[in-house]
Formats: sequence, structure tokens, C-alpha cells
Amino acid sequence: MAALVDPPLIVLSGPTASGKTALALELAEKFAGEIVSCDSVAVYRGMEIGTAKPTLAERARVPHHLIDVLTPDQPCTAGEYSRLAREAIHGITQRGRVPIVVGGTGLYLRALLNGLFPAPPRHEPLRAKLRQRAEERGPAHLHRILTRLDPAAAAVIHANDAPKIIRAIEVTLTARQPITQQWEARDPLTGFRILRLGLNPPRAELYARINRRAAEMFEIGLVEETALLVENYGYDCRPLTSLGYAQAVQVLRNEITRDQAVTVAAQGHRNYAKRQLTWFRADAAIQWLPNFGNFADIRSEAVAMVELHLQPG
Repeated sequence: MAALVDPPLIVLSGPTASGKTALALELAEKFAGEIVSCDSVAVYRGMEIGTAKPTLAERARVPHHLIDVLTPDQPCTAGEYSRLAREAIHGITQRGRVPIVVGGTGLYLRALLNGLFPAPPRHEPLRAKLRQRAEERGPAHLHRILTRLDPAAAAVIHANDAPKIIRAIEVTLTARQPITQQWEARDPLTGFRILRLGLNPPRAELYARINRRAAEMFEIGLVEETALLVENYGYDCRPLTSLGYAQAVQVLRNEITRDQAVTVAAQGHRNYAKRQLTWFRADAAIQWLPNFGNFADIRSEAVAMVELHLQPG
């Protein structure tokens, strides 16, 4: 009797604006796949422009999962994402199709593939002190502390994301061990043959594309979209601290001009792309494709790699 072969799972990573959507669509259409988004903001409804989600037309071409599944006032942790994504992946496999996980949120992807670590319980006195410090000196101050405690964690947590920074510092101090080391003690996803692909386009061209995308987001209505989100969920809605939306909020509050918002958002996205690449390059399992995902030669190379991976044995 022939041995059972684990079903395939394709994972496509890469920095923002690297063409992941275009490549994922081609792979999904060619190999009877369904796409599972791995984006910490695309899970929210009403956040279209600032997330650069696949368009409705693109989503109509192949089934997509974990896009528009929550309202912006609902929290989405890495653990909740992992649970939802694993459910989606198993469902896709049961339908005889190929799951293709696509995105650039490294923390969520690690939670999905490697599982979550047994975190220590919350230390409320320490959290209260850290929150007070953030209010007095700003989240960037805490981010500098995290950089000294755990540079790897600081590299993937945005300097303005106070809740994640506070939790990382709290876990590191209470466990007396960097949080990134604790991430290794997890429940990994098993039962799949996983192919990890990564897009790594030339840096100058990537930054130019990021700059164009940032400008276009504001041109097509990011501030107006943000105004509607503020009306429905308030200024303190956590997803509004993400890149692009945070700058649109500043425009609405007359703190900066639209031109300034574009400049700040573009810089933030370029810095984020650099952190994404730092995160993904630490994963030796990724097979890198050295250009944008919508380039014909890269698409051909990726198709050949997936064809080989799908062959059993």
C-alpha cells in the first residue's frame, strides 16, 4: 500500500508592495488554490484603501479567506488569527484544493506555522507602569526599551504600536527571557508539505513603488475612508494606528497637511518593508524570488517551483 502523502500548503511572503497579490492570484488559478490572507489590518471591514486589499474583481477570481471578517472595533490577536487561518486551511484541503497563505504580517504568519508560546500571565502593576510611561513619553520611548531588551522583537513591532510593545516588554521581564526566544516553544502546524516562497525585489524599485502607492492612497480617498471609520468607531479605534490611517487621522485633526501625510506614510511604509525583510530573511526555509511578483519571469519561476512541490513523493 502506498504511503499517504501530506497535502501541500503554499506560503507566499514578502514586503509591502512587492506584488504578492498578483502572484498569488496566478498560482491560485493555475493550481486550483484558495488564498488565505495574512494581513493584520485586511481582516477588518471598511479598511480598503489603506490596506491595498485585493479588489472585489480579484476576489471574485478565486476564493479569499480572512479578509473583511471583523469590524475595526474587534480585537484580532496573533492567536485568533492562527485559529481562524488553520480552520480555513483545513477547510480548503478538505475540498481538494490548495491553500495559499499570502501576506507580510510576520508575527501572524509565525503564529500560524509555528504556533503560540505558553505566555506568562498578565502582570497588571507592570502593565500599568508601562502604559503610564507610554502616555508621558510616547510609545517610541517604550520601543527603544524593547530594542535594548529584544532587538528581534523590536524589529517587527511598529514603534507606535503601544499595546504590542507593552506586552513584549511585560513578557520579556516577567519570564526573564526575550519574547522571541519564548516564541520557539510553540505548537507548530503539522500534516502539510509546506513550500515557503518569498519576494525580494530590488530595494530602490521597491521604495519607488511604495512611494507611488502611498501617494495614490491619499489621492483616491484614504482621508475620507478614515473619516467614516472615525465616525463609526472613534479616533481610539486600534486599527487606525496602522500606517496610512494614522497619518489620515492627523490630517482630520489638522495636525499635518495631506502632502505631509503622504511623505510620512511613505517613509513609514519603507521602514516597515525593511523590517519585514529582516524578519523573513531569518527564516531559512524561504526560497527567495529576486523581483516583484507581477513580473513574468518571477511568475514563471514560482509556477515551476509549485509544480515541482505538488508532485507527490
